[in-house]
Amino acid sequence: MDFDITADQQALYEAARALGAGEVQPTVLARDKSGTWDWSIWKKMGAAGLLGAPFPEEYGGSALGAVDTCLAKEAFTYGGHDGGVSLAWGASSILCGVPIWKLGTEAQKRKYLPGMCSGDTIGAFCLSEPGSGSDAAAMKTRAEKKGDRYILNGTKMWITNGPIANHLIVTAVTEPGARAFGISSFIVDADSKGFKVGQHIDKMGVRTSLTSEIIFEDCEVPEENLLGELNTGFVGTVKLIFGWERSCLLASSLGGMRANVERCVRYAAERVQFGKPIAKFQAVRHMLADMKMRYELSRNLIWRVAWHLDQDTEPPLVDAAVAKTFVSESAQKVARDAIQIHGGNGFTTEYHVERGLRDSMLGTIGGGTSEVQRSIIARSILDLGF
Repeated sequence: MDFDITADQQALYEAARALGAGEVQPTVLARDKSGTWDWSIWKKMGAAGLLGAPFPEEYGGSALGAVDTCLAKEAFTYGGHDGGVSLAWGASSILCGVPIWKLGTEAQKRKYLPGMCSGDTIGAFCLSEPGSGSDAAAMKTRAEKKGDRYILNGTKMWITNGPIANHLIVTAVTEPGARAFGISSFIVDADSKGFKVGQHIDKMGVRTSLTSEIIFEDCEVPEENLLGELNTGFVGTVKLIFGWERSCLLASSLGGMRANVERCVRYAAERVQFGKPIAKFQAVRHMLADMKMRYELSRNLIWRVAWHLDQDTEPPLVDAAVAKTFVSESAQKVARDAIQIHGGNGFTTEYHVERGLRDSMLGTIGGGTSEVQRSIIARSILDLGF
């Protein structure tokens, strides 16, 4: 893998950063406070080619590849200082769009991907339930075949984009008792009979994205909306998105870290205590050094996973778990240190760093907790060797 960024990649990075800085950052404080979604930002992201970053041009995408998508995701979050909009992008394009692209029929791709790429529509991914988080295979949502359609019943929880999604990938049990080998994936349109948006969830962080529960009450789904083969929703769909989620979606954490580091560098140079800038104190300098190291190491881990995707090979599960754990925990550590460097000012909303910490807290929970990732890493070492 070549770690040097090409001129084209640098141009991509700058364009995504500029879009975030110009269209997202100016209103992020107000949107975070009110917990509101801005469709105008979404449409501009679509027009810029960001929402369709990894998808082929024939479906309205930008055909960037995984590494370049990571660069765009990092740059946009770096410029926009908005983890919520970046999360919504990941939930739609990565968690919903990539499975349709990789596993869907030609008809499904042509029906759903162009709108997702342009920003005319937004997608969501429904896996977690009120009673099944880390043990996702213990889900209770059922899909029963009746004639030429499936009837879904159950409730999904913590669904990013849930209140505004036009279509959602939904995992449901189709062979009871088989756990991971009895789960199928379906593309469900939000206007389907029996589909209902439940409780809107007020969150600690990433408040500029919307989250809700989704309820299925005899929800009718045409059989042609089965995604992939029957009973492969967990071993197929969920496994597929591990690499994409733990590279392209996770790349927004890099943007948050870089923004925090640069914000702290500026503040430390300007803030004077005991007659000199606090950047002159070794304690502050070492914190900045640690922040820089965490950013660089995190970027390398994410790019390693993305590189496998660009080679059209499945990233090792342990590599994805290492990236997920280290990057998400590093984002939290960098955010906490940013507050510490800013002192009392860091405790206010004006300097952005407290929001950065709130946004980072989801990283060690959503998409697989740090505890589960460490179990995956340990099992790999013990069963397969280092």
